[in-house]
Amino acid sequence: MKTVFSIILTLMFICSLHAQSIFITSGKIEFEKRLSLHRIINDLWSDEPGAIFGIDEMKKRLPTGKNFYFDLYFDNNKTLYKPGRETTAVQDGTEFFLPTAKDNTVYSELDKQISISQKTVFENTYLLQDSIRQIQWRITPDTRTIAGFECRKAIGIIMDSVYVIAFYTDEIIPSGGPESFAGLPGMILGVAIPRINTTWFATKLEIQEVKPEQLAAPKKGKKADLNTIMVTLKDRMKDASKYGKYMVWNVMI
Repeated sequence: MKTVFSIILTLMFICSLHAQSIFITSGKIEFEKRLSLHRIINDLWSDEPGAIFGIDEMKKRLPTGKNFYFDLYFDNNKTLYKPGRETTAVQDGTEFFLPTAKDNTVYSELDKQISISQKTVFENTYLLQDSIRQIQWRITPDTRTIAGFECRKAIGIIMDSVYVIAFYTDEIIPSGGPESFAGLPGMILGVAIPRINTTWFATKLEIQEVKPEQLAAPKKGKKADLNTIMVTLKDRMKDASKYGKYMVWNVMI
């Protein structure tokens, strides 16, 4: 009987550990955002007359990709996505591709479907309050391991025609994610947008108590809506059609 009782206690302990591991509600996730610069260059200028030589020269001067880091703090129904650790600042010519989205801060209340975003567009900083973007996700049977979690693949569309590939885990309960991506049955740990050759993937999770100040909504910036930003972008980008669309897509994420 002692042996049976010991086995039962051991099984209960293992089940308890497993239960704890699949019900994570609070913590901090680091995301690595990567821009595939050479692919971006090809997409923006490859069909321009005589551009092939200029493109080759540009690729020689630029790295193949550029990485940035963001932190996502979450506690139950609240999340805050903000710039994380800095990489070494080097003037390598990539600044031309980065006038938007590199300093995004996005606060979300998932239960109330409220989002407050701080976005820097060229020299202006805007503060936007809106509802959380509604994406019609199609969940697939495909899986991928990200930061130690087995994640399920989902596909969605934003801005009418831009495909988004996301990977989420139901072991982290809040249904948030990087930038303004949300709405899956668990935390999104990976996002890829082929149209802008950009990915976001979690590098690590820290299970910790999140303090209220770590979940404070952004307050800096001129209050505006997306239509105001769109007008600003279209005015600045009216003579650069493909590059203009690239900028708009980056802002709208």
